[in-house]
Amino acid sequence: MSKSIISTDKAPAAIGPYSQATKAGGNLYVSGQIPINSKTGDLIEGDVPTQARQVLDNVKAVLEAADYELKDVIKAEVFLDDMNNFGKVNEVYAEYFDEEPPARACVEVARLPKDVVVEISVIAFK
Repeated sequence: MSKSIISTDKAPAAIGPYSQATKAGGNLYVSGQIPINSKTGDLIEGDVPTQARQVLDNVKAVLEAADYELKDVIKAEVFLDDMNNFGKVNEVYAEYFDEEPPARACVEVARLPKDVVVEISVIAFK
């Protein structure tokens, strides 16, 4: 099985020694995305829903760069800096995964890169 690295300028560049996504066979592993505007490189400020939307837009952009769609996501991992934001993130998440949502884990962590409030990584298959 071959492995290929996925990269797009429609999502933020990796801020460390990793790729935006790796494709292996029919699986696509998308690295955790945070609320950074890919055009400006600026961290999106604002409320939790605004940041969650940017994160999911970034996830979608990486998926599309590999010719995948949100419907191809089979597993998502959501990292929150405060579990009190669970409901707000869930509302936005449901807008993106409205039909046949993927399996998911959601955990509170002590800290996220650049002190953001939410990070999401996904695995897609087709």
